[in-house]
Amino acid sequence: VQLQASGGGLVQTGGSLRLSCAASGSITRGNAMGWSRQAPGKQRELVARITGGGGRNYADFVRGRFAISRDNAQKTVSLQMNSLEPEDTAVYYCFAEPTEHGYNHWGPGTQVTVSS
Repeated sequence: VQLQASGGGLVQTGGSLRLSCAASGSITRGNAMGWSRQAPGKQRELVARITGGGGRNYADFVRGRFAISRDNAQKTVSLQMNSLEPEDTAVYYCFAEPTEHGYNHWGPGTQVTVSS
């Protein structure tokens, strides 16, 4: 499995970005997918997660600002981020969970920087 994210960049406070992640390999509806982020000096934290059936989970800090979606046929997962704040500055990683036992698959990350 390989994951490749795109869409990061520099944006001002209040702006928007859309992250996309394309998966290749053995990814099916059975693999939940999502996004985590890691800011400098902090631990990686979950941002949003979506199952193959469309069930969604969001971190509390999202507060209705972000929306996760996926296309099972294209094996992609996207994160629409609105009302961005400087605290959202981090490297964002897409991931795919295993269908049974095992470890998450991770993409290489994409930098999101929100200027004040």
